[in-house]
Amino acid sequence: MSCLSPSQLQKFQEDGFLVLEGFFSADECAVMQQRIGKLVADMDVPVHCRIEFSTREEEQLRTKGQGDKDYFLSSGDKIRYFFEKDVFDEKGNFLVPPEKSINKIGHALHAYDPVFRSVTHSPKVQALAKSLGFQMPVVVQSMYIFKQPLFGGEVVPHQDSTFLHTEPLGRLLGLWIALENATLENGCLWFIPGSHTGGVSRRLVRTGDGSKPDVGFLGSEPVWDASLFVPTPARRGDLVLIHGEVVHKSEKNLSDRSRHAYTFHLMESLGTVWSSENWLQPSAELPFPPLYT
Repeated sequence: MSCLSPSQLQKFQEDGFLVLEGFFSADECAVMQQRIGKLVADMDVPVHCRIEFSTREEEQLRTKGQGDKDYFLSSGDKIRYFFEKDVFDEKGNFLVPPEKSINKIGHALHAYDPVFRSVTHSPKVQALAKSLGFQMPVVVQSMYIFKQPLFGGEVVPHQDSTFLHTEPLGRLLGLWIALENATLENGCLWFIPGSHTGGVSRRLVRTGDGSKPDVGFLGSEPVWDASLFVPTPARRGDLVLIHGEVVHKSEKNLSDRSRHAYTFHLMESLGTVWSSENWLQPSAELPFPPLYT
């Protein structure tokens, strides 16, 4: 079950995404959710680090100050907390309960949390990567996404390789695990099938000098035809494979049910250059860990 059949592999290669039903058990999902519940209950985020996360370009580039940017840009080798819009007052105090205000936790759960490390490197994930032809995959980042009820923010159409660029392209794979049912009502993923073959039109790159890191976009995101997007609901335990260049999005969650997911990205490191301009960089403390153990 953890290896793709030839027909599944062909479908993934044609569409740029694939849903693997029931890849994780209800028990495995519950363990991840319980672990995140503990992390959220224990989180202590200083006021100056309480960042509202947005995927909209103009909002991403209009953060409150250098401290915000540093908190995000230095999160690649840490476990850090990012929040929904409009959940703080002007002094950074919570307007809604903290556990209802969090957008995501990133970006190194796979390295520093034992539960998420064991899921990421589980034998079935390793077998899946092998069946996809990965020879020396490394884990570049991970996130737990909450998609809160009633105001979990939209994720605008994008390609993951805009943010995690490789040379050559085609070396990045997202694995997205539904820990709760993802439906049309609570913000399931939508894809443009076959959109992974046209390259990347926009990149988020590091700018500025070493003392004041910053980011900016190169190029622009095309206006994608909304009618091309196909909704891709997933049930709890399903795993969605996401090619690094496939165009995808999710709508705002207007329902009364959250849509938790754990997601991480693999890169084929053999013969691949990780762009030194990417916002996320391996560090001396955390080189990208090999997937295969």
